[in-house]
Amino acid sequence: MTSTLRLDTLRIPAAAPPRAGLLPILHGTQVRREEAGADAEMTAQMRYGQPYSLLPYTMQDGYDRAREERDLPVVVLENEHLRATFLPGYGGRLWSLVHRPTGRELLHRNPILQPANLALRDAWLAGGVEWNLGATGHWPLTCSPLHAVRLSAQDGTPVLRLFEFERMRRLVVSIDAWLPEGSPVLFVRPSIRNLSDAETPVYWWSNIAVPEAADVRVVAPAAQAHHFDYTGRLHLVDFPELDGVDRSYTDRVAAAADFFFEIPAGERPWIAALDASGAGLVQTSTRRLRGRKLFHWGTGPGGRRWQEWLSGPSSRYLEIQAGLARTQLEHIPMPGRTTWSWVEAYGLLEADPSMVHGSWDEARKSVAEALDRMVPRAALEAEQVLSEPERLAVGSGWGALEVAAGGLPEVPGLPFGEVGEEQRPWLELAASGRLPVCDPPAAPITGSGWRELLESHPADWHARYHLGLLRHADGDTPGARRAWEESLSLSRTPWALRCLAKTADGGAADLLLEAHTRAPRLAELTIETLAALLAEERSTEALALVDALDQDQRALGRIRLQEAQAALVTGDLGRASGLLAEGIEVHNLREGEVSLDTIWFGYHERRLAGDGPVTPEIAERIRREHPLPERYDFRMH
Repeated sequence: MTSTLRLDTLRIPAAAPPRAGLLPILHGTQVRREEAGADAEMTAQMRYGQPYSLLPYTMQDGYDRAREERDLPVVVLENEHLRATFLPGYGGRLWSLVHRPTGRELLHRNPILQPANLALRDAWLAGGVEWNLGATGHWPLTCSPLHAVRLSAQDGTPVLRLFEFERMRRLVVSIDAWLPEGSPVLFVRPSIRNLSDAETPVYWWSNIAVPEAADVRVVAPAAQAHHFDYTGRLHLVDFPELDGVDRSYTDRVAAAADFFFEIPAGERPWIAALDASGAGLVQTSTRRLRGRKLFHWGTGPGGRRWQEWLSGPSSRYLEIQAGLARTQLEHIPMPGRTTWSWVEAYGLLEADPSMVHGSWDEARKSVAEALDRMVPRAALEAEQVLSEPERLAVGSGWGALEVAAGGLPEVPGLPFGEVGEEQRPWLELAASGRLPVCDPPAAPITGSGWRELLESHPADWHARYHLGLLRHADGDTPGARRAWEESLSLSRTPWALRCLAKTADGGAADLLLEAHTRAPRLAELTIETLAALLAEERSTEALALVDALDQDQRALGRIRLQEAQAALVTGDLGRASGLLAEGIEVHNLREGEVSLDTIWFGYHERRLAGDGPVTPEIAERIRREHPLPERYDFRMH
């Protein structure tokens, strides 16, 4: 059959699309690591480029775990060998890749669509192939719509292009995907454009989820890997044997871990996950995408719970990934006025199973040879001449705003469309020099041009509030605080109060309490206020605040957890016990967070030991008589 591209609908049990919040993210990535085994290049790139804040983004935690059958728009590429399904409304994710002759799904195609708190802004999905640009972590647009257009190659092959303006790094990203007639692989060409004069730190990882099973072996062209676990240590180890266990079979390992493969210079970069028959997904690329990674959740209770939390029961998966750097703790300097692009290929690889599951040298050799037969390196190097774009789906209006304001040039083949309502106040500033006052404030923005306009703007609370955000994004927090204090002198708003609290050296709780009185129904502000009270050991006040909340806020899992924490500190064991017995489900529990097991064991320690020390005998008794319930067990190590 010829290659086709069509619009279609995916019907799936799904939570409602996550909503963005009102409160800007003032902190950075907060990455912790130890660099044992890192060479000079890796060490330098680990110390470079971690963002000071995640501005201009706000949290994207407006979702729940109530799923219903929903119809999602998808774009489907198909030829006689493969059918590839993309979700433009969720970061352009490749949701499914089916080998048509056998009907085999090559990716972890999640049976549900359930956001969870694993991305930089919170909301993230498990499954498929996710494109990650920005900073260490899952990118800010992973649960946001991208623009999508259809183009045609010179031979008539349809090409899907997904693209957007990434606002934190101020980069334009595009992902072209095509399936030529007769091709056994899906081709994908990501491109990153730095259209400014300034150097910009760049981070990219293609995050590929595949089914996990006892007979699945992950193979890559390396004999060493940088091992990273949830204790924050990165160290170079021999692979696959570590601590007497073959780590290429993830079903044999209890704890979650990352392995960043050290691929020798000159080796073709690839990674594969192959079953007992020697068949499974392979991913390869041109050399710019040099890094490869294995991630697994582990077989412990916490890892199993996370798998169920993200994908429902009996939906185990692991991840094989590909990046610009060797590890996800690095950022690479990208010069101004530069475009980087590379080509990736995805398909079903079949190799001799006796070699795939033989020695590590045999496995690498057999997969490399099978890959060369399947898709020669030269097939990834071919250039394309593309037609004019035809619009398929609409992303945000931020790129259109930057083009209209002169912050971005128009790029052929990347039609950003029209400015939306969210961007309209900023379009007025660009056109008239005046930012309209609105409450809640306009969505945050970053960029030197916008800062220049606001530095000379007549003083009003709204303009000074945004000036503070722009200064903070540039690392000028003292200047930001001056702007927020001036904003408060003009109008005492919760927005500037909260910013001052989040950047204060101490005493944040009092500022947040005042902010909360001015916006009592804003749940994300309530949660921050309770967290500050708990951090300042003011648990009695925290309980009083909880008691005054409306029922909708009191029912939120995060607030119920904070209530239990405060009750435990004040000695109100009955209140803590009641909450634990009823059940505390925190919809946006953070990956690696230990709050649920801490509150469970803390309650039983307090019940048995009172205010006295928890002896080893008491701790052992608690774990024997009161083991952590499965619903609370998200422990990663």
